[in-house]
Amino acid sequence: MYNINLICVGKLKEDYLRAACAEYSKRLSAFCKLKITELTPARIPENPSAAQIDAALNDEGKRILACIAPNERVYAMCIEGKILSSEELSAEMQKAGVSGSGNIAFIIGGSHGLSDEVKCRANFKLSMSKMTFPHQLARVMLLEQVYRGFMISSGGKYHK
Repeated sequence: MYNINLICVGKLKEDYLRAACAEYSKRLSAFCKLKITELTPARIPENPSAAQIDAALNDEGKRILACIAPNERVYAMCIEGKILSSEELSAEMQKAGVSGSGNIAFIIGGSHGLSDEVKCRANFKLSMSKMTFPHQLARVMLLEQVYRGFMISSGGKYHK
């Protein structure tokens, strides 16, 4: 059985997003053990300087890295990452299982992204789209795609 570790900077604020995540978490329980870790965003002023943003990213990055096990295959969600189809993501996840590590971590950073240190630790940089999405919605979208990936690999009828 896979172990999926979803590490997110920030909490879900809206009830409808929490409900969607709960639904996909329930569905995923047939395929994996899902752990969602919510980290508090670093505090920065309203109009931060580049140095303040870098300091916040480094602070968040250290806390993110502390949540990653050495044997986890890490997917960093970042805009410069590779865009995959649902089938390709499913194959990526299967690759982790076949290589002997069904331990996967997905990382969703805060509003300013991820530190370079976190990106360097990642085995794969993944982008959902060239479009920009709120981080809270990205969590729901990622959980749905992970569920879809398991359904594709198991031959389920969810994916058409």
